[in-house]
This record gives sequence, C-alpha cells and structure tokens, in this order.
Amino acid sequence: MILLIGLLLGSTAVFAMMVASFSWQNLVLGFAIASALTWMFRKQVIPKPLPPNDLAAHLVIYSPKLAWYLFVDIMKGTWIMILTTLGLRPLNKPGIVRIPLHTHSPFGVGPVGYFITLSPGSFMVDIDWDEGVMLVHVIDASDPDQVRKDAEKYYKLWEYGRHVPLPWMSPEDKERTPDA
Repeated sequence: MILLIGLLLGSTAVFAMMVASFSWQNLVLGFAIASALTWMFRKQVIPKPLPPNDLAAHLVIYSPKLAWYLFVDIMKGTWIMILTTLGLRPLNKPGIVRIPLHTHSPFGVGPVGYFITLSPGSFMVDIDWDEGVMLVHVIDASDPDQVRKDAEKYYKLWEYGRHVPLPWMSPEDKERTPDA
C-alpha cells in the first residue's frame, strides 16, 4: 500500500514540477492523472505480489538519497566525458568491468544496471545470470574496484534487506543468499 501511495504522490509532484505550479488545482489534476495512468497501466506498474510495506517505505524514504547519488554520478560522468572529448584528459583504459551479482535479486539488478547507465561514460552491456555477473562498459576501467564500489552503493540503497530472501525471489535465488 505504501508503494501505491508513494507512486501516486511522486507522480503528482512530478506533474506539478512539469507545469511549474504547486497550486491546489494543479495538484488535484496531477493526482487525477496519476491515478488514471496507474489504473490504466496497473499490470506494468504495480508488481505482483506487492512488496512488503517495510520495503516500500524504505524505497520511498531513501529516494532523495538515491536522487543525490544519481545527480553526483551524472555530474562526475559528464565532467569526465567533457574533458575526454576536448582532449584535456587522455582516454586511459576504457573497458568492460565484471560486477559480481552475489546475492542480489533481479529486483535490484535491473534498476542498478539502469542507474549505472544513466551516468555518461558507463553503460550496462549485459547480465550473465549463469556466471552471476553484470558486464559494464566504462570510459575509465583502470580502477575496476571503484566501479564495483559505486554499483554496490546503489544496491545498498535499492535492495532493502538484500541478505534476507525476499518473498518474490525464486527458490534458486533464496539458496544463493548467505543468511537463508
């Protein structure tokens, strides 16, 4: 339920920012549009089964921190790409970094791959479920441990209780969790 409330309130806020007005009329209109779109696309937007309320609350509470991490990474990536494009920074060692998935669920791997791809200079190439790795191409692969550390900070924010089997995990995923 918290997920639905967060989705509707977040969509209403985005609508208000889009029209650049937080008047009560625009908030009501934004809420009505968000409600209608959520209902129309409920099979695509609302996961089945719904995540537990503590997980949904975690995602809603930590979304500002996630937005800050994304902003900082996008700014750093943009700056590095500008310097590299202008020839002020040499193109040292572009390449693919293997980020181990460990016990991360598909619930966390997909969004983290998207977050990595948002930053200029990095791109998620593939996820190899058999080997348990995410392949990420970065403009500077000279320090792969730093790339892995940057991805792990998103996992820690996004995957609440990642060492605890989540209800929607498959039996194989539950076996891979260390505390299961």
